[in-house]
Amino acid sequence: MKFSASITLTCLASASAFAPQSSLILKSTNLAMADSLENEQPVVAQEESVPTIPVPSKMSESLPFMTRPIALDGTLAGDVGFDPFGFAKDNASLMKYREAEIKHARLAMLAAAGWPMSELFNTKFASTFGAPSIVDATDRAPSVLNGGLGKISPVYWVVCLVAAAAIEAYGFSQAKKADYFPGNLGFDPLGLYPKDPEGQRRLQLNEIKNGRLAMIAITAFAFQEFVSKLGVVEETPFFFKPVGVAMKEYANQGYISH
Repeated sequence: MKFSASITLTCLASASAFAPQSSLILKSTNLAMADSLENEQPVVAQEESVPTIPVPSKMSESLPFMTRPIALDGTLAGDVGFDPFGFAKDNASLMKYREAEIKHARLAMLAAAGWPMSELFNTKFASTFGAPSIVDATDRAPSVLNGGLGKISPVYWVVCLVAAAAIEAYGFSQAKKADYFPGNLGFDPLGLYPKDPEGQRRLQLNEIKNGRLAMIAITAFAFQEFVSKLGVVEETPFFFKPVGVAMKEYANQGYISH
C-alpha cells in the first residue's frame, strides 16, 4: 500500500515538473509568432508608372507677369501660355482655336513663299506665254492694300474656293476619328511622319513655330509694300535673290560704294 502511494506521488511530482515547461514552450512559441506577424509588412502591389506630361508653372511662359490660363496645360505643341484675352475658356474652345491657328499657319507658309516668288517670276512667265503681268510697275504683288486684285482671273478664285471646301469637308471626316488632333489630316505621301511620340511632337512644334513666323512675315510683306511702294524682293533683295545679284542691286542703289 505504501509502495503504491509512493509511486502515485512520484508520478504526480514528475507530471507537475513537466507541466510548467510545456506551458513555457507554448507561450514562447506564441510570442515568437506574434513578433513575426507584427514585423511582417503587408505586400502592396505596385502600380505601373504611366508617363505624364509635366505640369507647367502657374505663371505664363510667354507673359511672365500673367498667370497661365487653366486650359493651356502644355499638352499642345507650342503651348507657351499665351492667351491674354482669355479666348480658350475650356478644352473644347482651345481645340477650336488651335484648329483655326494651324489652318492659318499653313496658308501663311504657302503665302510667305508664294508672295516673293510671284514678284520674282510672274513677269517672266507672263511674257513667255504672252499674258499680262499681274505685278505692278514696282513689282508689287496684288493684295488688299496694294490693289490689283481685279487682274486675277475669276477662274482662279473659283478653283481656290472649291479646293478649300474639299479640304474642309475632308477635315470634318477626319475629325470623327478617335486619334484625331487639330490639323491631323493624315497627309503624309512620303512617309516622313515619325512613328514615335517624341518625333511627332517635335515635328508638330516645328510646324506651329514656322507657321506663326509665316503669319508675321506675310503681314509684314503687306504693310511694307503699302508703305514703301516697292516690292519686298526689290526693297530687300538680299533675302530673295542670289548674293551676287543682291550686291549688284545694292551697289546700283548707292548702298555700296564702288
